Amino acid sequence: MARSDCAGLRDRRGGICAVCQSNRCAVGPDRGGLCLSAVVEWSALTVVVAVLIMVNGLWISGGAATAVLGLFAPAVPQSVPPQHWVPKGKTAVLIALCGEAPGPLAAYLNSFARGLGAVGLGREATVFVLSDTSGTSQIAAEEAALANLIAQGRIVYRRRTENINRKPGNIADWLNTHGSDYEYMVVKDADSRMTPDSIKQLTWQLETRPGTGLLQAAIALIPGRTRFGRHQRISSRLLGRAFGRGFAAWSGKAGNYWGHNAIMRVAAFRSAARLPRLSGRAPFGGDLLSHDFVEAAWMRRAGWDIELAPDMRGSAEDAPQSLQEFFRRDRRWCQGNLQHLRLLASPGLHPVSRMHLVTGAFSYLSAPIWLLLLLLLSLGAISVSNYASIALVAVVLLMPKLCALVDLLPRARTIWRRRVILRAWLSELALSTLVGPLISLRHATSVGSILIGQDCGWKSGRKPLVILPAGWSEVAVGLVALALALSSPNTNALWLAPVIAPLLIAPLLMLLLNGKPA
Repeated sequence: MARSDCAGLRDRRGGICAVCQSNRCAVGPDRGGLCLSAVVEWSALTVVVAVLIMVNGLWISGGAATAVLGLFAPAVPQSVPPQHWVPKGKTAVLIALCGEAPGPLAAYLNSFARGLGAVGLGREATVFVLSDTSGTSQIAAEEAALANLIAQGRIVYRRRTENINRKPGNIADWLNTHGSDYEYMVVKDADSRMTPDSIKQLTWQLETRPGTGLLQAAIALIPGRTRFGRHQRISSRLLGRAFGRGFAAWSGKAGNYWGHNAIMRVAAFRSAARLPRLSGRAPFGGDLLSHDFVEAAWMRRAGWDIELAPDMRGSAEDAPQSLQEFFRRDRRWCQGNLQHLRLLASPGLHPVSRMHLVTGAFSYLSAPIWLLLLLLLSLGAISVSNYASIALVAVVLLMPKLCALVDLLPRARTIWRRRVILRAWLSELALSTLVGPLISLRHATSVGSILIGQDCGWKSGRKPLVILPAGWSEVAVGLVALALALSSPNTNALWLAPVIAPLLIAPLLMLLLNGKPA
């Protein structure tokens, strides 16, 4: 707060301080005309704001540092199995199914099963489709789609009558009935894809690393069917390489598991098959909604190495094709990741495993902090005058994208390829800038709903009591932020434009992104 003389701060008629509305504050010439009560109040706010900025700054700096590390990290060597190599043990390919459309899966499995024979794994690998699908019509459609594959012996199909403990229970049930017959297991979801060559490569790498319990393949995205789906794939292709290498470099032998597209030793997974059931009721209690991080931590605690193959090809998954689907999936992930905070004190966990649990939770907890800072900016409680700090924040936010550009451009051998990369990079930057505030706002509301005790369930299909048209809740928040910014004399609304503008056009943005690409 700027200093001023006593006459400027005191009301001449009543001796009331214009700042703190009191006649007993420490304002006067002997104190330089400074209102100490206001100083204490604003100092406390400054400390709170500084802590919030520091916490979120550490979070975004971690992502930037990972990308920079990946830019300079050497490529992980990919050893190739000998021509006539045969695995010493059998491999089970487990595909978890729970109500997904069976048609695309059946078409994929038809070519996948043939491909296993072509790469020499016809007798050493068995495909299991483990279904938790319910509903008479869905079950009938699923069995009809897979009937030919079952009759030809290309897959083993098993459907549980009781969906106990969801996907972890599904895998654990297979482990109890068939696990002793196999040395390795590859876990996939119904919408994830892996080539037979990638299965062979992963099996070879695991066999030559006796201390490794789980090897997670890098996961690309299947070509999108909407503009939003295509945007996600472009982001993955641009940013995934450097980020994956950086993640593998700093996590080392205590890597992570993303729930699918990974191979593991059956013996290693047995040490993580019995997941803890949290005391109390959902959303913080009950079964874990996000089991993969915990399974990796439990395997690492048992002495197994958990590694990432960041340069592995032939591994992909489908992504949500609309922002609404993306938000629904993220709501479930948010609840599962916040549950992980209750496991941080579990004895024997590797420090890096604990870090994975913290960073997973903070990927959502950072959003309410962002929203609070946005409101303080709108109210004028935070002065935006330090341009150097603003520039530093912008550089840190852009660092993963800049690393992607530095990584990709030198490897482009023609001018045409460089133009394609630059065009894709600019479009990704523009779209992520527009979509970012929407995702952060939804993350903040997800955290808020969990804190007040709302459970999203697991593919429950429950609907909220009040449903607004797509994007209009974001518009409401944007209007409130804009109104606060315009009503405060201390706020420069231009600084908030990159956040408020996307919120105000959210319905149009969702409509355009959910449409099919040209």
